[in-house]
Amino acid sequence: MTWDWEYTGQFLPDMLSGLRITVVATLVGYALALVLGLVWTLLRRSPSRIVSQITRWVMEFIRSTPLLVQLFFIFYVFPEFGLTLGPLSAGILGLGIHYSTYTAEVYRAGIADVPRGQWEACTALNLPRRRVWQDVVLPQAVRKVIPTLGNYLIAMFKDSPLLFGITVLELLGVAYQEGARSFKTLEPLTTIAVLFVVVSIVSSIAVRRLERRYATY
Repeated sequence: MTWDWEYTGQFLPDMLSGLRITVVATLVGYALALVLGLVWTLLRRSPSRIVSQITRWVMEFIRSTPLLVQLFFIFYVFPEFGLTLGPLSAGILGLGIHYSTYTAEVYRAGIADVPRGQWEACTALNLPRRRVWQDVVLPQAVRKVIPTLGNYLIAMFKDSPLLFGITVLELLGVAYQEGARSFKTLEPLTTIAVLFVVVSIVSSIAVRRLERRYATY
């Protein structure tokens, strides 16, 4: 079997369009995961044992169920309750919620690693609770966990093909459609594999640079 370069040039623009959808879904979903993960972490630290335990079990449930099942639920079941989302919006929401439970644990580890003396100093200075978190605790905690947070960004990118299950035409979806149309699978599937590798390597390099510049150990 030989490689058809002319055929590759014909479908490459569609592949790049699918790559754009994949990158958008990953970046927006990741931003949602970072924000929602912090919310989970703060709820886990709530003085109310009820709130803390409910949050813990919700997170465990999300982590214990497959991402694809969650995407199906958001896209196909939510409309039964009056909430209808487009494929891309549902995919972003699913990725964000699923990975937020992992970023929450990363935040929790970073916060636990903040020296006790920092907390005691804040108490001695009688700083407002908002300033304690905003100016003292979170800046130190986040810098400690930048490498792990970066790894989850790459992991989310590699999980993005699951969005094809809810009809999002990302990279895998475009490759599948092209293969079904032309009955050729070598070129489309190999191309998306190469694109995934290239983007993952570039992302890894960017995360490492960010780590060297801002992370602390």
